[in-house]
Amino acid sequence: MANVDWQEKRQLVKVSSMYYNDGWTQAQIAEKLGVSRPVISKLLQKAKDEGIVKVYIKDESVHTVELERKLERYFGLNDVVVVPNNGLTGEMAKREVGQAGANYISNNMKDVKSIGISWGETLSNLVLEYPYERREEVMVVPLEGGMGVRQVQIHANQLASELAKKLHSTCTYLYAPAIVETEELKDRLMGMQDVQTVLESGRNVDIALIGIGNPFTDSTLMKLGYLQEEDLLHLREVGTVGDIGFRFFDEDGQPIHDTLNTKVIGITLEELKSVKKVIAVVEGTHKVESILGALKGKFIDVLITDELTASTILKKVNH
Repeated sequence: MANVDWQEKRQLVKVSSMYYNDGWTQAQIAEKLGVSRPVISKLLQKAKDEGIVKVYIKDESVHTVELERKLERYFGLNDVVVVPNNGLTGEMAKREVGQAGANYISNNMKDVKSIGISWGETLSNLVLEYPYERREEVMVVPLEGGMGVRQVQIHANQLASELAKKLHSTCTYLYAPAIVETEELKDRLMGMQDVQTVLESGRNVDIALIGIGNPFTDSTLMKLGYLQEEDLLHLREVGTVGDIGFRFFDEDGQPIHDTLNTKVIGITLEELKSVKKVIAVVEGTHKVESILGALKGKFIDVLITDELTASTILKKVNH
């Protein structure tokens, strides 16, 4: 404060008081004091720099906003949304994160003509919570196959169809299973014109909505019967930490090239990387290693998650 004489200090206090306590605009203060608005702006900044004004934001969401900013900076993300846990766990937390994802997409649809969607429970919540809108020009595309009889409601085709209904728009279908028995069958299906066309659309979407899976804990892949015990043993041996759309990766975000990967019908992790904006919607601390791997692999541009998961990620990286 040594470099501010009492007259200048008095002016800084006066301007700050008018602005912060009395709610005057910068233009009103400028007119009152007979100076230009930029001068007032500079004085207010100086009052902060000199410690005359300290701004406190009093709200419970301060903590989540801090987590968002730290994650954005640390991982170079475009955006992060952290949902307060408020004691919520499991299904309720999934729903809250899904709702946050729905709000985020709905508010960020400028110039979006196509949305790619993966599969999973959190994305299913996102679609469920999505508001009804009129966006006839938007095409919704499944990012991988999905046929079968178990939990069909969380398959990519089903989610694409439901989201298109909410948008009053159209979708395409990938008429193929997500994982097939043999590489030969995969090649045959991938050679079909319809399948090729949908996958090509998936590679070129404006936004991709993805979930992130942990194949070892509370694994939907296990529940659906896509993975057996021997698959899990193999995935552990090769260093798998997570998957996006049935594509597995290690802790550094390197794709795992193995027999499971060669039987998947869907876009690859490399192809996902070239999508303009990839939004991951993920809930649960059991997925922290999986999320970290995906972040290191640079597969994600926007992360939407819950408070517990966000703070656990930051603890890990600052360990």
